[in-house]
Amino acid sequence: MLSIKKFCVGLCFISTTIVSAQQKPNIIYIYADDLGYGDLSCYGATKIKTPNIDKLAAQGIRFTNAHATSATCTPSRFSLLTGKYAWRKTGTGVAPGDAALIIPLDQKTMPQMLQQAGYQTGAVGKWHLGLGPKGGPDWNGEIKPGPLEIGFNYSFIIPATGDRVPCVFVENHRVVGWDPNDSIFVSYGKPVGNEPTGKQNPELLKMKTSQGHDNTIVNGISRIGYMRGGKLARWTDEDIADVLTAKATDYIKQNKSKPFFLYFSTHDIHVPRAPNQRFVGKSRLGVRGDVILQLDWTVGQVMKTLDSLHLTNNTLIIFSSDNGPVVDDGYADGAVENLNGHTPSGIFRGGKYSIFEAGTRVPFLVKWPAKIKAGKSSDVLASQVDVFASLAALCKQNLKEGEAPDSFNQLSVLLGQSNKDREYLIEHAGTLSITKGKWKYIEPSDGAAYNKFTATELGNDKEPQLYDLSVDKGEKKNLASQYPEIVKEMAGLLQKIKDIK
Repeated sequence: MLSIKKFCVGLCFISTTIVSAQQKPNIIYIYADDLGYGDLSCYGATKIKTPNIDKLAAQGIRFTNAHATSATCTPSRFSLLTGKYAWRKTGTGVAPGDAALIIPLDQKTMPQMLQQAGYQTGAVGKWHLGLGPKGGPDWNGEIKPGPLEIGFNYSFIIPATGDRVPCVFVENHRVVGWDPNDSIFVSYGKPVGNEPTGKQNPELLKMKTSQGHDNTIVNGISRIGYMRGGKLARWTDEDIADVLTAKATDYIKQNKSKPFFLYFSTHDIHVPRAPNQRFVGKSRLGVRGDVILQLDWTVGQVMKTLDSLHLTNNTLIIFSSDNGPVVDDGYADGAVENLNGHTPSGIFRGGKYSIFEAGTRVPFLVKWPAKIKAGKSSDVLASQVDVFASLAALCKQNLKEGEAPDSFNQLSVLLGQSNKDREYLIEHAGTLSITKGKWKYIEPSDGAAYNKFTATELGNDKEPQLYDLSVDKGEKKNLASQYPEIVKEMAGLLQKIKDIK
């Protein structure tokens, strides 16, 4: 009898443990690329409709004052996954396609924290944080360190960006479809092999370039960097969204019975914009609008998968973008000519690469039906760098000193339980800015004021800038000369934060 009793107690303990594990929310972070504040109908766009993303917003919280940490992709991704501002570490600028892994292996990461909390962790989509040891990866062998070494159980990634070689997918430690008889070689210095380039063979291009992007041609599109080999492994741009979405939804299905974290970083709406034929011409805004519709479809597929598996209620979805929008980013794809009155930056100034608001103020949506009341909107000052500490709090994981050093626990804000602003906000785009309360201060910089290629105001100025965002969200009136004491206070606070080791 005693043994039976012990068995029953043990069985009850196991059952309780399983139920407890199942009650942990699944977590999905959908990271769009180069999506602007004004690119979605739930954020006021009138020239395009994004019904699936709008539905996500309607079922959760729509944040109107949330920010990426940087106006470019690599540093924003570094900050999100480490909880540390990228500008604190050298080598975290926009990474070339053959860069070594830029996240130190002794740096605690968000997926590692979630693994320790009992989650299966997966990364699908654009990576752009480097791969391999110093000197870069061996594309013909085992590619590591990479996502698996910094906390992911599974990964299926684009190594860098769609406009950079190598144009192959990497699953875990290997190039997908690698042929031992057709080795892959990549160079960002000089040509490798005799493959045609966009610069020398423009007649072979199906998408002309506007500036740069004129090296090796893959799938009729010339890229940044040189590549030879790997013919069977090369992607078809028009199929990238389908491939990544299938991998993401398969990951959800394979992990439906246990808590999972999925970092789903879409390629859309980054250049080169080559939508699947299903979306071509559907937006009436040219290919940039078409890939926004493709992104919306991707989000819809994730939500449908969760619905079909009855996982929706207990899944926390965060949707955002790595930086603000850009229209012409190196390809003459008609995006500028077909804007048709659409304003990707909304009411804000600047865009991708800019220290002005449109560089980092991005869509940010949070949905978790079990815990978050639907249909809410929040103007709380928020930053993506805080996702790490907030999820750690959600999962009851204590962070040690030095782990996620710039990340604050804003869980109550994410769940719509608090309207308390972040104490301050740091934005990065070559130079730095700090926002506190209604004031935004941009430190002096010798950088260019304007990017003539992307037609973006970068916000650099040799004089300090101060804007009152409560009445001037478009940052049109520099008040630095009128409020020198505020300038001094803000500059001092920014320097204090910069000095933190």
